[in-house]
Amino acid sequence: MARLVTIFGGSGFLGRYIARRMAQEGWRVRVAVRRPNEAIFVRPYGVVGQVEPVFANIRDDASVRAVLRGADAVVNCVGTFDWRGRNTFEAVQAEGAARVARIAAEEGVGRMVHISAIGADPDGPSRYARSKAEGERRVLESMPEAVILRPSVVFGPEDNFFNRFAGMARISPILPLVGAGTRFQPVYVDDVAQAAVMGATGRAAPGIYELGGPDADSFRNLMVDMLKVIRRRRLVLGLPFWMGWLMAAGFDLLEIVTLGLIRNGVLTRDQLRSLRRDNVVTEGARGFAELGIEPAAMEAILPDYLWRFRPSGQYTEIKESARNLRAR
Repeated sequence: MARLVTIFGGSGFLGRYIARRMAQEGWRVRVAVRRPNEAIFVRPYGVVGQVEPVFANIRDDASVRAVLRGADAVVNCVGTFDWRGRNTFEAVQAEGAARVARIAAEEGVGRMVHISAIGADPDGPSRYARSKAEGERRVLESMPEAVILRPSVVFGPEDNFFNRFAGMARISPILPLVGAGTRFQPVYVDDVAQAAVMGATGRAAPGIYELGGPDADSFRNLMVDMLKVIRRRRLVLGLPFWMGWLMAAGFDLLEIVTLGLIRNGVLTRDQLRSLRRDNVVTEGARGFAELGIEPAAMEAILPDYLWRFRPSGQYTEIKESARNLRAR
């Protein structure tokens, strides 16, 4: 019988790529999510019955145990940017990760891959960074041979980074950025998925890997590159941190007074704290090189999915070619 992997958050941005790759490797895949009916799209990743969405809540022992029973490997992709409510940083990224690892050990699951983030630090400036570090620590307590992946900002067709700002550029003449000088090292989602599969199948040595793409640059320059891809001229305006703090505090307050009916999806105070630190691979850290993976460059991937934000969409390049012909 084919080996079985349980992927928590397997229908999310990164999780779906891991699920697809694990199915291609011949594994049976349980996609553990809170809303299985919204994850039906993962089924065609394999043959009939190979990939199945199942219910699990990472905050509940019983449901986590149910989806881990009989699994040979587990991948935890669950993360959050929620700073209040039931699914807080601590509840999901620390306690939830610890629960998965503890129950995986109790159920005899052989391998675990845990998705963390560059910047995970027990003494970090943000709750997000501290909860990621606590999650790593508690995963290793129960599964000391786990593979922990720390990607920088992840990009790809479903991302909430380049898509978000490209959408803003479509309607606004200005792109305001807080932390414009902060450096990022965007990493392609399928490269991270490949690393996760290597961990789940035992082809990667246990330990922590920091994953960044070949291009490390400032927030501002990444947005300039994105604007070139979507063929739009916009003013990239760097805002001082004090102004960002006023904005973030206002958006956070609005979420509080509306009891969460209006969510702060713009900028939180915790995100602002994270923006004070560069988000790049630490010098000397293990990464793609040790895994034998050549990460994809942004310039090779961004045009494949950002074309829809161009003034003429998919016809932009055709029109540019036609203008060149007329010029001759």
